[in-house]
Amino acid sequence: MRAVIEPARLSGSVEAPSSKSEAHRLLICAALASGTTDVDCTTTSDDIDATISCLEALGAGVARTRRGFRVTPVPAAAAGPGACEAELDCGESGSTLRFLLPVVAALGRDASITAHGRLPQRPLSPLYEELVAHGAELSPQGEVPLRVTGRLRPGRFSLPGNVSSQYVSGLLLAAPLMGEPVEVVVTEPVESRPYIDITVAALRRFGAEVDESRVQAPDGSPARSFVCSAPGGLVSPGTVRVGGDWSNAAFWLAAGAICGREQGVAVTGLDARSPQGDRQVLAALALLGARVLRSADGAGCVTECLAGRTIDVSACPDLVPPLAAVAAVAEGTTTFTGAARLRLKESDRLETVSAAIRALGGRARATNDGLLVEGVNELAGGVVDAANDHRIAMMAAVLSTRCAGTVTIEGAGCVSKSYPAFFEDFASLGGHVLA
Repeated sequence: MRAVIEPARLSGSVEAPSSKSEAHRLLICAALASGTTDVDCTTTSDDIDATISCLEALGAGVARTRRGFRVTPVPAAAAGPGACEAELDCGESGSTLRFLLPVVAALGRDASITAHGRLPQRPLSPLYEELVAHGAELSPQGEVPLRVTGRLRPGRFSLPGNVSSQYVSGLLLAAPLMGEPVEVVVTEPVESRPYIDITVAALRRFGAEVDESRVQAPDGSPARSFVCSAPGGLVSPGTVRVGGDWSNAAFWLAAGAICGREQGVAVTGLDARSPQGDRQVLAALALLGARVLRSADGAGCVTECLAGRTIDVSACPDLVPPLAAVAAVAEGTTTFTGAARLRLKESDRLETVSAAIRALGGRARATNDGLLVEGVNELAGGVVDAANDHRIAMMAAVLSTRCAGTVTIEGAGCVSKSYPAFFEDFASLGGHVLA
C-alpha cells in the first residue's frame, strides 16, 4: 500500500486501540487457565491474530465475540509427547515467538514454529540456551521452521537484563505449566522493565503468585529475581479487559504536540495507572515543551514552545518514533539514549527513523545506542520507505502535518501489524490521505 498525504493540521479526539502488549499476555494466560475466559479486546491486529492462530494450533479455542474473544483452554490431552506435532505460524510477531516458544517447551509438545519477514533473523539467544539447558530440544537457531521437542524442567533460569524483556516474559508465562516454582534471575539494569510488569500483572489476574527480590547473579553482579508459582495452575477470572494502547496512542499525542495549537489532539480509553511503560510519553512530551492535558479516561496534547532535550528511552524504546517526530520540529537538538535494541526490531529502527526524517527534509542521524535529531521549523515533504515497520509508517504520517509538500509513504500497509485502522483514525482527525 502506498499512502499519499497532503499536509493538514490534526485536531479532535480518537479512541485508543486495544493494547497489543496486554492482549498477547492475557490471551496466552486464558489459553493456559482452567475454565473459559472472556477477553474484552475492542480491536485486533496482525500480531494479536498471530498469537490467536498459534494458541488455536496448540488446541485452545478462540471465538470472536461482540466485545473481544472467548477463550477455552488448551486441553490436557494436547500436552505431552503423545499429542500430534503442532504447527505454529508467528507471522512477524516477535512477542508471539518469544512468549510461546517457552510455553510450547513447558507443555512438552512437539512443534514446528514458523516466522516471516525479519523475525527469523532476530536473535533468540540467550533464551535459546536456557531452554536447552532445562530440557528442551531445539533445532539450530535461524532455521525455519524451528522444531521443538522435549519438555522444559522447572528451576532457575538466568538472563541478562540488557537483551530482551520478552525472554523474561516468555519464561514467566510458561512457569505455571511446570508444576513447581520457577525462578528467573535477570541481571541489572533491566531494560524495558515495564513490559515485565505487564506480564506479572497478567499472571496475577489468573491467580499466579510472582515474587520479586534483589539477588546476586551467578557472577556476583546485582540482579532481580522473579519467582512464579501457581500450584494448581492458572485459574480463569471469568472476564479480563485489555486496556488501551499507550504505544499507538503516543503517535496521536505527538501529533498534538507538533500541530495542535488550538484544540490539540486527545486520546480516550487510556488508563493512567496502566503498567504499560509507554504511558511515559506524557512526561517525555512535557519535557520537550508540549502542553499535556490529562482526563479521567485519557490524555491530550497541545503544542507550545518545543525544545530539544536528552531523553533516556531504555525503559520505553517504542516511543522513539513518535518522540523523534516531535524532536524533528523542536528548537535545538534532541538526543535519545538507551535505544540500541531498536536495531533488532521490524527494521533497524535507529537507521529507519533517521532516514525517514531526512527523507522529509529534516536532520537526524543514528548513534551506537540512540539517535540525534536536530529540529527545523518546517519539513519539505517527500517519499518515505516504511521498511515494513509499522512505527515508521505512523511516524511519517504524523510528520506530514508539519510538511510544506505532500508525503508519500511506501509500504504504508504495514500499520496492520499493530493498528489496522490507523489511517482511518488519521482521517477522522482531519488528515488528508489522497491515495
